[in-house]
Amino acid sequence: MEGGFGPRVIFELPGGILITETVTTTWIIMAVLTIFALVATRRFDKVPRGLQNVVELLVDGIYKLTAQTMGEDKKAFAPYIGTLMMYLVCANLAGLFGFRPPTADINTTMALALMTFFMIHFFGMKRKGIGSYLKGFLEPFPALLPINVIGEIATPISLSFRLFGNIIGGVIIMNLLYGALAALSQSVGIPSIPVFQTAIPTVFHLYFDVFAGVLQSFIFAMLTMVFVSIAMD
Repeated sequence: MEGGFGPRVIFELPGGILITETVTTTWIIMAVLTIFALVATRRFDKVPRGLQNVVELLVDGIYKLTAQTMGEDKKAFAPYIGTLMMYLVCANLAGLFGFRPPTADINTTMALALMTFFMIHFFGMKRKGIGSYLKGFLEPFPALLPINVIGEIATPISLSFRLFGNIIGGVIIMNLLYGALAALSQSVGIPSIPVFQTAIPTVFHLYFDVFAGVLQSFIFAMLTMVFVSIAMD
């Protein structure tokens, strides 16, 4: 989707491959997270201090959250869940730095939801065995097979549209707000009204980018853990 509220095309690769804001912003986020990981883990001391305290607190919190949500036997999922949460937080907060959030693109949220979808069924079959896992679709009785299948297919759709809807809604509202403030400034004959151009947008940014962005990151990660855990138990 190009133009309007969709991601802009930044450049085009040979073969007609379009590189949009979603891709370039994701590259920036990947670079930031990679640099942070390299710097934060460059040297660890026995007695933590400074940045090491933050890193250990973050890692310990993610492992505890994974264990509490999925069970102690599934703590191996913590690295993936931690990576997912850090990416989503950075992606959802991108609007604060003038970037279009990658999660305001349905392609991004659907890709993340499909990763969760495949994890659900892969680890479910790995834990229970293929036959036993597939047999679960016939429970509590075989006539419910179509409904159970539809329910599983609906999982990635609901996951992706929940995240996408919340983020794109914030992007649209902020664009409309900035447009309305600019029109108001012109209508009263003042090029720029500081309180309108800074204070009012800041309040909305705090909600749509910070509060809603972090909350939606947490919800997506929690639902991923819950769905995978249920499939394995």
